[in-house]
Amino acid sequence: MTYLSPLGYLLGLEGAALLRGFQEGSADRAFVEDRIAEIRRLLDTPALARTEAVTAAPGTISTAEVYQSWAPHYDAPGNQMIDLEQPIVQRILGSLPVGTALDAACGTGRHTAHLHQLGHHVTGVDASAEMLAQARKRLPDVAFHEADLHRLPLPDDAVDTVVCALALTHVPDLAAVLAEFARVLRPGGHLVLSDAHLITSYLTPTLPRRPGPDGRPALLTEYHRPLSAYLSAALPLGFQVRHCEEPCRPRHSLDADAAPDPLPTHMSWDLLHWCPEASAAALDESPVAVVWHFQLGDAGTE
Repeated sequence: MTYLSPLGYLLGLEGAALLRGFQEGSADRAFVEDRIAEIRRLLDTPALARTEAVTAAPGTISTAEVYQSWAPHYDAPGNQMIDLEQPIVQRILGSLPVGTALDAACGTGRHTAHLHQLGHHVTGVDASAEMLAQARKRLPDVAFHEADLHRLPLPDDAVDTVVCALALTHVPDLAAVLAEFARVLRPGGHLVLSDAHLITSYLTPTLPRRPGPDGRPALLTEYHRPLSAYLSAALPLGFQVRHCEEPCRPRHSLDADAAPDPLPTHMSWDLLHWCPEASAAALDESPVAVVWHFQLGDAGTE
């Protein structure tokens, strides 16, 4: 069981701000004393003391259930991770030769649409029927298949490019999925991956979802990995690194008046207005995602 306390989260941000300031050399005496004073104020704030914490059960909601509720909202403006990840992925895709492409875990088809516009013969695959329904509305002339990443409905050596965006955090065995990507890629083919960054998983923790049949709020199991994990899974399969980028949260991106996250959750962490300076110090310019460009080696690839 995980005890999710809004006050605890704010105190954690204060601590992260202090530790980052110490490491980066930006924590002068005034900043440190302000953080200590603010911690005391937060502890003595009646409204925060009365804010109910949530005890949530990890692993009691499935990825399919979460994406079923996300599907109608997934493309809504304001998803910062997508806003930062998408231009980088699309820039890489735009540099590749046009051919046959697979959008693995395509979701609502945002990268599928880009590949299609570039002239690729593209196939989309996703495990969520609800997300695929949105993709088919967007791209009625593209073939979409409901399937798991471990069992892609494609023959060996079938595509020139595979893109898999913001989905591997739901996969317990990274190596097995990358092996499936290697199977369907032709020698010399390109693999473009994006995923949530390990650091952002600490600074913006997974939110509890609405209670399940047992009445308890649920936590989705996610697998946040260090960068070395992707290399450990990819390199033995013959993938070679062509590019890696870690898009960061823009400076001064925190807006206390911003609309809540459009993706529905049981409770909200829209609490940053309680400690805006500490929130900015902890979160600004911190990595949000990681984007990898791999190429599958062959005899003609150095």
